Amino acid sequence: MPLGAARFGLLGGVADLGKLELIETKSITSSTNSMDFLSIQESTYNVHFLTYNNFRPETNADRLGLRFFESGTLETASVYQYANQLGRAGGTFTDTVRSTADNHIFLGTNIANTATNSDSGYCYFYNLGDNTKYSFTTSHTTGMYYNTPEYSFFFGSGVLPQTSTVDGIRLLIGNSPARNIANLQASLYGIAES
Repeated sequence: MPLGAARFGLLGGVADLGKLELIETKSITSSTNSMDFLSIQESTYNVHFLTYNNFRPETNADRLGLRFFESGTLETASVYQYANQLGRAGGTFTDTVRSTADNHIFLGTNIANTATNSDSGYCYFYNLGDNTKYSFTTSHTTGMYYNTPEYSFFFGSGVLPQTSTVDGIRLLIGNSPARNIANLQASLYGIAES
């Protein structure tokens, strides 16, 4: 068998490196507190990819955030860290959306609760199932900022700076976890042989 053919899986029997493999798709269409992904296959995948769309909060100006489950227990303490860049169509840019001690990782900008506004984006997750490493995420989101309304983008990264086995992901209203999500669709993937 030619080495090149084997390396790229052309003759079968070789993993399709980098392939997205769907783990689960979920949807919220009426007022719900959170969305949980509890079977993330963390022992199979070292890198996960989550895409979401049509996020709309029940309360005006709320934003989407995430928390991790560690060995089945949701981490709710102010231990998460993140740093983000926000840009708006009118030319406003800021990097002040950051924290070294928050109870969630900040994902998107504040969104109006009207039917015409929403937030969509994607996240990569690294090392979730490795209890010898920190769990990291990078994200990029886009939507209509609630106040103007003005088109905006948001990108950044976050970390759970403690070694643990992360075996679940919760999407929730980041700035007020007791509030509800009005609408959200999300899919979680594993990246093959990552």
